[in-house]
Amino acid sequence: MHHEPVLLTEAMDLLAPAKGEAVLDCTVGLGGHASAFLGAIGESGRLTGLDADAENLRYAQTRLSAPNVVLHHGNFRDLASLALPPQDVIFADLGLSSPHVDDASRGFTFRNDAPLDMRFNRDAGETAAEMLQRMDAEEISAILHDFGELRQTRRLAQALGASAAQTTGDVRTCAEAVFGFRAPRVLPQVFQALRIAVNDEIGSLRALLETAPSLLAPGGRMGVISYHSLEDRMVKVAMKALATPVRSAETGAVTEPARYALRTRKPVVPSEEEAKRNPRSRSAKFRVLERCLPQTDL
Repeated sequence: MHHEPVLLTEAMDLLAPAKGEAVLDCTVGLGGHASAFLGAIGESGRLTGLDADAENLRYAQTRLSAPNVVLHHGNFRDLASLALPPQDVIFADLGLSSPHVDDASRGFTFRNDAPLDMRFNRDAGETAAEMLQRMDAEEISAILHDFGELRQTRRLAQALGASAAQTTGDVRTCAEAVFGFRAPRVLPQVFQALRIAVNDEIGSLRALLETAPSLLAPGGRMGVISYHSLEDRMVKVAMKALATPVRSAETGAVTEPARYALRTRKPVVPSEEEAKRNPRSRSAKFRVLERCLPQTDL
């Protein structure tokens, strides 16, 4: 199964996993990044991996079979429940894995007609078809607007609600009826919106950004690769807030130093060469946060 990890060189350089360190890969997927992390930390290190997709995890278990690797089937929104020890590296790649796109039966792409599923974890939760059947046009319109960043959503929301869509082809037909020749440009945003809603990706990312930084050991690094503006904005705001010291409202003097620092002032993006070689990487943005070492009195 071919899978090229996005921004792998940049992730290794900026997160710098070292021998004996503890690494947490929150989106282990097919194990591309995790395999590189494992090679860097060696037998004395510890790799913990999570993935919501049981099929991905089965593949990763074969690839990452080692005594110092522990993999969990679950969403990173439940990170706090794992009671993990401090981590030297925490990583999350928020993009779809190759099987999600390449396996038409998963329902993630409009390029093939397939059941409208879109769940990362096919063992739990409602499918995209079930979600659309449950929602009214106003709720569907809000999803398309908020998660797909579409402006004109009401007519499509009404069409989707009335169609009782069961397949990706049904969604494509609704979009073509509403947008005509503009449908091919709109469909990626429509499918993005439905996928985000089905998997509660925004809620999961919010939970990750609230929990993961506190798991970093002093000097630990946390990196997140995002693929659309909604995710990147959340990551940017959260990391900036953590890296900002508390100041007095009266004097502006620092009353509490920041416990974290930004390793990336601007997001790292793929090189032109990588974007050409792996088109799925084109929209990727990588941001890294570091937990400061404790200050000592001289």
